[in-house]
Amino acid sequence: MLPVRYISGNETEGRVRCSLCPHTCLIQNGKTGICGVRGNKGGCGIIPFSSRITAIAMDPIEKKPLYHWRPGSEIFSVGFSGCNMHCPFCQNWRISQNPGAPGRDINPADIISLALHEMPDNPAIAYTYSEPLIHTEYLLECMPLARRYGIANVLVTNGCINSAPAREILALTDAANIDLKCFTQDSYSKILGGDLDTVLNFIKLAYSMGVHIEITTLVVPEFNDTEKELDSIAHFIADIDANIPWHVSAYHPDYRWNAPPTNPEFLLSVAQRGRKILKHVYTGNIGNLT
Repeated sequence: MLPVRYISGNETEGRVRCSLCPHTCLIQNGKTGICGVRGNKGGCGIIPFSSRITAIAMDPIEKKPLYHWRPGSEIFSVGFSGCNMHCPFCQNWRISQNPGAPGRDINPADIISLALHEMPDNPAIAYTYSEPLIHTEYLLECMPLARRYGIANVLVTNGCINSAPAREILALTDAANIDLKCFTQDSYSKILGGDLDTVLNFIKLAYSMGVHIEITTLVVPEFNDTEKELDSIAHFIADIDANIPWHVSAYHPDYRWNAPPTNPEFLLSVAQRGRKILKHVYTGNIGNLT
């Protein structure tokens, strides 16, 4: 079991407080927080799935998606389980909404060995598939070890984490793709179970710390598919740096959201509008259309 960070046992009646993300869950004995992977056993913080890896694969870097960081390369990808958000249209809900998803326990040192075996030249690890930041303890063991062996660290994340742990993780991060799912606090909190300001601050912090960042927005009918909202996202990114790539991706019905798939022509129009604001806008999940 990895040492627990950001969970305090100083609460009354055996409860513990997790300060990793903006939920700041107050967790009863025998229970977990909203993410399902950070919990309380006998008044002490625990992370019962601390080394549970649900997926390992070699992926094209463009799948993350990262188009402006080592383009054309592959990356060793590892996935976890659980998430501190509950997007009803999640495309990876079988692991993100299932904290005890099947997998195998692999310690950080073995992940490094596997990555070096698969990528002896110019190696890189992506922490991806489900939300890696709720497994901060694992990242803080694995990422420094990766650096020691010349392996680059890549995050694929929702960015919904408080500033103190964010700084620790980002100091060890070379590149990140960050989801910016919409641009209204009401939607973030009531529909997604997240916090918009926290995500915006994470994006700005990552950029200020020199991490290569790219932003992804899944364009979901009946959720965020208005020109006003999508233009607001583009302007937010441009206010940081108009060179930051923005990926607008098509949604398909999944998990608990049954709206029709994103219209490809609409997605192309979003990209065309975005290119008036940003220098690099890409569409995803619509085949060969650009």
